[in-house]
Amino acid sequence: MALMSRLWRESIRHYYGWLVLAVFCMALMAAATAFSAWLMEPVVNEVFIAENRAMLWPLGIAVFVTFLVKGAANYGQSVLMSLVGFRIIADNQNKLFAHLARMDLGFFHNNSTGRLISRFTVDINQMRAAVSNALTGFGKDLLSFVGLVAVMFAKDWQLAAICIFIFPMAALPVLKLGRRMRKVTANTQEEMGLFTTLLEQTFQGIRVVKAYAMEGYEKSRIAEIVERIFDLSIKSAKTRALSSPIMETLGGVAVCIVIVYGGYRVIEGATTSGAFFSFIMALLLAYEPMKRLANLNASLQEGLAGAQRLFQLLDTEPGILEKPDAAELPPVKGDIRLEDVGFSYPTGKHALKGISIEVPAGKRVALIGSSGAGKSTILNLIPRFYEIKEGRVTIDGNDVRDVTFASLYANVALVSQEITLFDDTVRANIAYGRAGASADDIVEAAKNAAAHDFIEGLPEGYDTMVGEQGIKLSGGQRQRLAIARAMLKNAPVLLLDEATSALDTESERQVQVALDKLMAGRTTLVIAHRLSTVTGADLIYVIDDGRVIEQGKHVELMAQGGAYKRLYDLQFAEDAWATDSVLPAET
Repeated sequence: MALMSRLWRESIRHYYGWLVLAVFCMALMAAATAFSAWLMEPVVNEVFIAENRAMLWPLGIAVFVTFLVKGAANYGQSVLMSLVGFRIIADNQNKLFAHLARMDLGFFHNNSTGRLISRFTVDINQMRAAVSNALTGFGKDLLSFVGLVAVMFAKDWQLAAICIFIFPMAALPVLKLGRRMRKVTANTQEEMGLFTTLLEQTFQGIRVVKAYAMEGYEKSRIAEIVERIFDLSIKSAKTRALSSPIMETLGGVAVCIVIVYGGYRVIEGATTSGAFFSFIMALLLAYEPMKRLANLNASLQEGLAGAQRLFQLLDTEPGILEKPDAAELPPVKGDIRLEDVGFSYPTGKHALKGISIEVPAGKRVALIGSSGAGKSTILNLIPRFYEIKEGRVTIDGNDVRDVTFASLYANVALVSQEITLFDDTVRANIAYGRAGASADDIVEAAKNAAAHDFIEGLPEGYDTMVGEQGIKLSGGQRQRLAIARAMLKNAPVLLLDEATSALDTESERQVQVALDKLMAGRTTLVIAHRLSTVTGADLIYVIDDGRVIEQGKHVELMAQGGAYKRLYDLQFAEDAWATDSVLPAET
């Protein structure tokens, strides 16, 4: 009941006007259905028994008009209910996306893409079906049933009372079936989310699947989850189908009683043949809406299972919230500080332990260290992708927790090793984040990113579709588009997360030239895998186990002979070894 109440408040009541019109059409249809049963008495008595020719045309026209009104009313309620149902889908999909867009990165790390997508598709569609079926059932079917029962009582109240007494016997088993239906549906929806996730992962990683000859393994995984969904679907079908034999049996009992008792009353002269046939027709017409009302609970429980999962997601608050009194970040010079910052992930791992770092405005600062040392965590705290528990992060002295998300994001640009490109044109990907950018601005950004020449060589230039995640482009090309995007944004703070580590030598050279242009005049924090790319940094921090163990310029750190020098010498030796041993000498 609470779920239905919330559905009404948040999704249905906004379309009250359409619903009123739909209910009017349903009432008109119910009245026409009842009147068609009522007409059976004069048709039988006046035409077939009394053979009254004068009544042929009036009764024939009355039947035609009745069915015409019934058809028009049914069309009206169907269209109006479809409008309400599909509007509910659109509204809730928009609402859900807006809510998820507010969630922090931790939420998306803990919830698979497939599960989230299933909320947009399976759950919301089932919720719409429940709303449409419930309103149609309680409107058209219930009104039709009530109207036909009224005709039955008008024709023979004793016989009607006997028939009506039988139908409540079906209520208890139907309610039990409904509760079972909700449980089965919830499990099916969960499996559909897992199925979507598995498909997405397999298709995105299809190159690895084929390279390692794992098609058979993936087939078995897909087959396993498909079988689980199949089993749950069969359970759902069996549960839904059980209501039919229950209603068929009770309907047979009712018709049997009517024929025996009603026939006896006609033979005895207690009622007319016309009244009896009118009663029979009303009973038979009432049987279909009665069956639909019996099945309504199963459909309703399916939809409520979807609504429950949807509302659980909508009720999940972001882990990072903007303060009600958050201020706009004033014009940024770019002085960044981390002051005694401690941070732990939900798993309990301590990523940062009282770390303090300063990135002076307009300077290039590098973070180096082994994998898992905490470098990326530091980078993610500046745009407040994660929330710190100890210390504070400031930009020009402003705590990032005290400013609006919009003003914070507007002043920060990010280029990482994992490039995100959308299945759109080159132009749209470069302009992403700066709505209304002119064609000249886009081209200028591409030129500065050393991307213009290769873009011009694409089949449709700037209007070429890059494919999902830029699959149609090389790694270096994708990286340069990301740099062009950051250049077009023109934010005063630039975050570079190993932006060249996955590139070949030539691509790295081109990207590094573009990065040098991008970093000019900006406060830049760089995470570097290749130390040769940060030797010219104004300041280098060596991070180990969430702490700063060394800091200074390249020359200073080399002179200290500590961790930085060991890392540098080790990498230099590895690079020299790789250069000498990539290919054997020709003989």
